[in-house]
Amino acid sequence: MGLYDRDYASGAYYEQTVERNETQIVTFVKETYKLFAASMLAGSVGAYVGVGMAAVIAPIKWPLFFVEIALLIALHFVKHKPGINMMVLFGFTFMTGLTLGPLLSMVLGMSGGATIIGNAFLMTTAIFGGLSYFAINTAKDFTSFGKPLMIALIVVIVGSLLNMFLFQSPMLHILIQGAVVMLFSFMVLFDTQNIIRGLYETPIEGAVALYLDFLNLFTALLQIFGVLGGSDE
Repeated sequence: MGLYDRDYASGAYYEQTVERNETQIVTFVKETYKLFAASMLAGSVGAYVGVGMAAVIAPIKWPLFFVEIALLIALHFVKHKPGINMMVLFGFTFMTGLTLGPLLSMVLGMSGGATIIGNAFLMTTAIFGGLSYFAINTAKDFTSFGKPLMIALIVVIVGSLLNMFLFQSPMLHILIQGAVVMLFSFMVLFDTQNIIRGLYETPIEGAVALYLDFLNLFTALLQIFGVLGGSDE
């Protein structure tokens, strides 16, 4: 439920007609990461509320998921409207945390559940931070990876849906989540380089891209650790 089509292949990131100068790019990057940090906070608050309401949220997870999608789409149209854009951004990230509540609650109910969540979060942070540092310092250009990443995203989404509604295989589920980790690891590289080069139109778009990378990495690792941890009981 954490996978989102961000239209990489259709050019959702900003193709600049006027090149930003170095000062503008530095300001853009700082604003992007401030919004990313604030989005993480809003998502964490949503997750905290979601864990307490897990029994209520679980039966309506699909309607809530479509609300998330609606907010994400709305954000595209209000990104230049001060005040409203922030409300929609934090409304979206809060909702993603809220819908994560049932999964967190389920893992917390396992033996060592809090440790599983902690390990998943620490590993996500390490992967995200390490890849961000690499993307900033490497000479390798990952900004041209948009189309392959988009194709991989579609394949993963289709595979997830087939396994969810047809195969229902725990082993296939782990393999798919492993593919999600690999996919969004590359997306961290892709998004980080687009941000530091000022290739997104607004800091909001860059912040949302980073937030979704982190969210999907964390969710995938949490499910892998949860399945493996549950099998040891």
